[in-house]
Amino acid sequence: LKNIGAIITKSITQEPRIGNDPVRIATLKGGMLNAIGLANEGVDSFIKNQSTKAAALNTTVIGSIAGDCIDAYVSVANAMNSVDGIELVEVNVSCPNTSDGLEFGGCPKRLATLLTEVKQVLTNKGMIVKLSAAPGDIRPHAASAIHSGADALTLINTIPSLAIDVETKRTKISRGVGGASGAMIHPAAVRVVHDVYRDVAKDANIPIIGTGGTMHWKDAAEFILAGASAVGIGTASFVNPSIAPNIANKLTDWVARQGCKSISELVGSFSLQ
Repeated sequence: LKNIGAIITKSITQEPRIGNDPVRIATLKGGMLNAIGLANEGVDSFIKNQSTKAAALNTTVIGSIAGDCIDAYVSVANAMNSVDGIELVEVNVSCPNTSDGLEFGGCPKRLATLLTEVKQVLTNKGMIVKLSAAPGDIRPHAASAIHSGADALTLINTIPSLAIDVETKRTKISRGVGGASGAMIHPAAVRVVHDVYRDVAKDANIPIIGTGGTMHWKDAAEFILAGASAVGIGTASFVNPSIAPNIANKLTDWVARQGCKSISELVGSFSLQ
C-alpha cells in the first residue's frame, strides 16, 4: 500500500442497510451502471469488526459516512471521530441510488445546515465532502461546503443514468435509474473538477479528490492538471485490483518528464485557451 495515498471505505450509515434488490450492477459500453443502495453493516458493526483492520493498514484510511437525516449523519460522524485508524471522514451527500441520497447535496443551503452540524462533532478528524454533478452547476454547492468547514472536496460521484434491455423492454438493473461510472463519465468529471478548482477551491486553498472514470494513468493526469490534488479510483479496481499502484508509478514518470520535482507543481496547471 506504500504507493496508495489513501483508501476510502464504503459509505457507512447509522443502521445496517441491505441495499437495493438485485440486479444491482450492469455492464455498459465504457463503464457500468450500479444501484447498490448504500448497502453496509452499520457503524456499530463497522467499528467493532473493521476499525482494527483500518488501523493496521500502511496508508491513510478515510471513513465515508451517509445518512437520511441530519441526526443520522451526526451520529455516524460522532462515532467515527473516536475511531483509531480513521484519519479523515468523507461526508457522502451525493449517492443517486437511494431515495434520499441527494437530499442534502442538491441544495447549498441544506448542505450548509448539515455540514455545520457534522463539523461540530468531528473534533479529531478532517472533513471531506463528496458532491454529485447531478444538480448541474455545483460551484455554489462546493462554496457552501467550504464555508461550512470542509477540509477537502471529492468530485464527483456516479451520474444518474438509465439503461434498457431492448429485447425485454425492461431496465438492466432492478431499481431502474442507477449511477453510471467508468470511462463514459470521465470528461464530465474533469470539467467539474476544473470549474470548481478555478472558481471556488483554488483561492480557498481547499484540495480536491478527483473521481470518475480513471481507467488509465492519463485519466489521473487529466484530473491533476484540471485541479485535483489526489485521484480516486473505483470502477477500474473491479477490472484490475492492482491498478492504483500501477497508475501511481506512471504518474511518477510523468512528473519527471514534465521537469517537475513534485506532482503538486502540476495541480491546476491547465488553463482554457
